[in-house]
Amino acid sequence: MALKAPTAQVIAEAAEILRSGGLVAMPTETVYGLAANALDGVAVAKIFAAKGAS
Repeated sequence: MALKAPTAQVIAEAAEILRSGGLVAMPTETVYGLAANALDGVAVAKIFAAKGAS
């Protein structure tokens, strides 16, 4: 997926992805971060899998 400007529509899309257990990459001050719903154990496991960690 391409980098998108943070419009209201893009933010709503990212929120829906997070609500449905998906992951969202987002810029921080220095690097990109990978976000998930911290209350969703399956979503958190997806972050570990994406990073190659267990």
